[in-house]
Amino acid sequence: MLKHAVFLTVLFAYIVTIVSVSAVFLEFYKLNKQRYIDNIFSKHEIITQIYREYQQKKTSKILLEANLAVYKSIIKEEKIQQLLILKEAKLLREKDFQRVDESISLDAKGLYAQKVVRDFRISMLEWHKKIYFYIKSPIGSVLIEDEELKPYSHFSLAYTYSTIMLIISISFLLILQRLRPLILLRRKIARFGDGDLNISFKTSGSDEIALVSNELESARQKIKTILDSRTLFLRNIMHELKTPIAKGTIATQMLNTEKQRDRFSSIFGRLESLVSEFALIEEVTSVGNKNDFKEYRLVDIIDGAIDMAMLEKISVTLDIDESTKLFVNYRLYVTAIKNMIDNGIKYSTDAHINIRSINNELCFESKGKCLSKPLHYYIEPFTKDNPSKNSFGLGLYLVDSILKVHDQVLAHEYISGQNRFIFT
Repeated sequence: MLKHAVFLTVLFAYIVTIVSVSAVFLEFYKLNKQRYIDNIFSKHEIITQIYREYQQKKTSKILLEANLAVYKSIIKEEKIQQLLILKEAKLLREKDFQRVDESISLDAKGLYAQKVVRDFRISMLEWHKKIYFYIKSPIGSVLIEDEELKPYSHFSLAYTYSTIMLIISISFLLILQRLRPLILLRRKIARFGDGDLNISFKTSGSDEIALVSNELESARQKIKTILDSRTLFLRNIMHELKTPIAKGTIATQMLNTEKQRDRFSSIFGRLESLVSEFALIEEVTSVGNKNDFKEYRLVDIIDGAIDMAMLEKISVTLDIDESTKLFVNYRLYVTAIKNMIDNGIKYSTDAHINIRSINNELCFESKGKCLSKPLHYYIEPFTKDNPSKNSFGLGLYLVDSILKVHDQVLAHEYISGQNRFIFT
């Protein structure tokens, strides 16, 4: 997840923006709709006044309809349609109020004022995109259709909302488009880290990502030049060393005394071994990819290592599952196991080594003294406990280098008088 942190941050910002803008527009829609309903509901005062005068003065119905027509309103008299509208219509606003009718009456005591309080309820309804006012009183009711007023329309608000959402979405896509070179650059850097030195970071443009890419391309070319020069130097020097070593070995046979011949043969033999180990180190450090990696049975790899060490199989005890397979560079991994076998037998007290597979880890066990220093001391080049031993101190350094190429590490533990080296 961390490797997509920039994309996730942009996506999070996009989602938060969408949700926030949607919430604001939703609240604005509710507020705007309610305000519109409140504004058009104010017309009920005129309609109610006209209907109250009609009831109070007992005027004709024709006059009532004429007065309502002035305000673009008509009475819905058809009973079936009235019931249908009252049943299906959406209630927008409702209000209860009282009306006080005053009149002067005459009785035996004389004139007196009479007040009659009547309860009124007026409802504003919406049905089939039309506005209706329904007035209900104790002495009657009426349903009035307003031909002028229209229900609230959210088209303009929806258009504005859609436009803003489109702008935000386009902005998000443009940001992703700007980030795309960064994603490609990350993949190229990963390939370069895996050893593909021919990958090119060069890109066109003048933005920050293009500048970084071009700087990386310049650094890649410098690194490749240095590595090529180093490889060429090592290979040339090893080639040039082999010729005098071979001539010295031949010349050694011409010496007069056997003691001198043996001494010089040993010297040139050690030099040849040192050059061979240097060649192997150069090969390990120059492994740039895993094109040479294939799947092999572990027992076949160990058999190859025993043959390379030129040992009798009685010197090695195997406890390996024959079905275990490894995805490795065969030559390098065989060399690593061969070095562990040589190291185990050389420093053991009984010239014997056990190779076991425990929990998917390859263990090399041999009897002997515990290491006097931490393991990291011995995996440095040219380090060894006993200078008299016939080695250059490159064995464990090579093993560690080969294991790193295979995404493994070398570990050590000392249990019950045995040194146990582990490939894990």
